[in-house]
Amino acid sequence: MSEQVFTNARVVLANIVLDSGTVVARDGVIVEIDTRLSHAPGAFDFGGDLLIPGMVELHTDNVERHIMPRPGTTWPADAAMLAHDREIAASGITTVLNALCVGEVHSRSARLEILHDLYAAMEAMRDADAFKADHYIHWRCEISYGGLRDLLGPLMDYKNIRLVSVMDHTPGQRQFMDISRYAEYYQGKFNMSDAELQAFVNQRRADQEKFSASNRAMVVGWSQDRGIPLASHDDATAAHVSEAVADKMAIAEFPTTVEAARASHENGLAVLMGGPNIVRGKSHSGNIAARELGALGVLDIISSDYVPASLLYGALTLEREVNGVTLPQAIATVTRNPARACGFMDRGEIAIGQRADLVRVRPTNRAPVVRDVWRLGEKVA
Repeated sequence: MSEQVFTNARVVLANIVLDSGTVVARDGVIVEIDTRLSHAPGAFDFGGDLLIPGMVELHTDNVERHIMPRPGTTWPADAAMLAHDREIAASGITTVLNALCVGEVHSRSARLEILHDLYAAMEAMRDADAFKADHYIHWRCEISYGGLRDLLGPLMDYKNIRLVSVMDHTPGQRQFMDISRYAEYYQGKFNMSDAELQAFVNQRRADQEKFSASNRAMVVGWSQDRGIPLASHDDATAAHVSEAVADKMAIAEFPTTVEAARASHENGLAVLMGGPNIVRGKSHSGNIAARELGALGVLDIISSDYVPASLLYGALTLEREVNGVTLPQAIATVTRNPARACGFMDRGEIAIGQRADLVRVRPTNRAPVVRDVWRLGEKVA
């Protein structure tokens, strides 16, 4: 039998914080929570640091940075996946959904070429028990992509899929309602001339008209048939939200307006926003600031998106900078709320019977410090 005792901690529970509390884990499961200090031999003294649940990440494309460390350069997928895993664990994330793009909007992108390699590497590392975090798949489906049916079909029968999202990056709507932001992003990414950009925009709009409606219906149907939760991406209008509700979406990822976020929340979709947006105080695409949604009470989940460390940083910034957001509420946006939204009922909360996925955190006036991480009671970082 394996037992761990964590004491003298500020224990963040679902609704309150226990000062100088104690948590006992046995065989990877939380079995006791106490308001008193423990004097058990070998107890881990937190010295007043926070004890929070292991964080749950639903949407990160961080692994792409490890497999493509420079433009035009790829790194072996297994090594990239392991490096990504270590960064994730060191950030206090114990469960991660790797968001991999299925379908693309530009022929120069290398994402499709690495898709199968990354999945194979993930499964190989899982089977070898080489990961520090618990890894799953989130297929991000670009519905304006003409080859989506042939590409996605085989992928839907892969193991460990926990989320499927529906995206449409056509210029002039959703994430890129402001066409100047679209030009800034894609010209910077692919070094296009103005003429090349205009041809690119025209082609993207033609693709949307031809493929998006039928591809969306296909993705939604295939996911529902398999019982996989769905997410809608970059909703901007009430009509977008109505479509998401009709498709029985569970999550609204990165809504771009207050209107869409409020409507999503009111209709039972968990509203997800990016940690970098919260930390920086603004969207990199010029859309709604996530802190504003927190102040309105319509922000449910934080994702680290492209910076793993922003998950905890974003949650604590939300608690510090937004009136009315308590520490338990802020921590829930990176633990219990994302876990429940994609069907994990055994993690995301410090409660008896939950997994002993735990993180020791020391808040500072700047970035918080993740001091120790445990998954299933075993120290991983």
